[in-house]
Amino acid sequence: MGKGGGCVPSRKRLPVVATVDRPSAAENPSAAIEDKSSEITRTIEDGIISSASKLKIFIVFYSMYGHVECLARRIKKGVDGLDGVEGVLYRVPETLPSDLLEQMKAPPKDDDIPVISAAQLVEADGILFGFPTRYGCMAAQMKAFFDSTGQLWKEQALAGKPAGLFVSTGTQGGGQETTAWTAITQLTHHGMIFVPIGYTFGAGMFKMDSIRGGSPYGAGVLAGDGTREPSETELALAEHQGKYMAGVVKRFHS
Repeated sequence: MGKGGGCVPSRKRLPVVATVDRPSAAENPSAAIEDKSSEITRTIEDGIISSASKLKIFIVFYSMYGHVECLARRIKKGVDGLDGVEGVLYRVPETLPSDLLEQMKAPPKDDDIPVISAAQLVEADGILFGFPTRYGCMAAQMKAFFDSTGQLWKEQALAGKPAGLFVSTGTQGGGQETTAWTAITQLTHHGMIFVPIGYTFGAGMFKMDSIRGGSPYGAGVLAGDGTREPSETELALAEHQGKYMAGVVKRFHS
């Protein structure tokens, strides 16, 4: 054989590799199904990873007649509106028996919102607590929940977590500020960082054309005798609190 005769590949040249055309989906349907399945799997995995990487703000509330729950749902909308942060709704355990709740004409609870345990609080990156007033203080159901956090207090497991408050009262002078103010003691003993909204809602904080709940401490609603629904201003303030809290939590983790 002469030089470069072609029977033995030259060391200076890469061997020629025959290319094989991949069958089309029409020729090989099973291959197309496998490709599509892999694509779906990657999409699902990416979604799980994306969800897992989001900062979590727990919106933990007690609501007897639904007013606080309305605020909580709107707060979640505000939290979810900021990229990278997710609001998670939780109820605290009910302490009253069901027959008494029926006599009080309290509507049934929404089963889609789970009941939280004290131990779960450590999983949150920030927490917003909501409750109705009882003589200017939080309702007994929320107080009972805080009373169950003794082990977390002992370990200071919640120290440094941002926390905020939102409330419901029957009247304008029924505790829109004092209900939140008296609750700050619970956060303080846990070493949590209280995050009020101040006057960041802007002009909405100064409107006098209609009655509304809410204060620099946090969102609020006036329930009246229980038949009054939250106004759009009250709901907008709640949404603002959710978005504001999300921004604070995000800065904490930046």
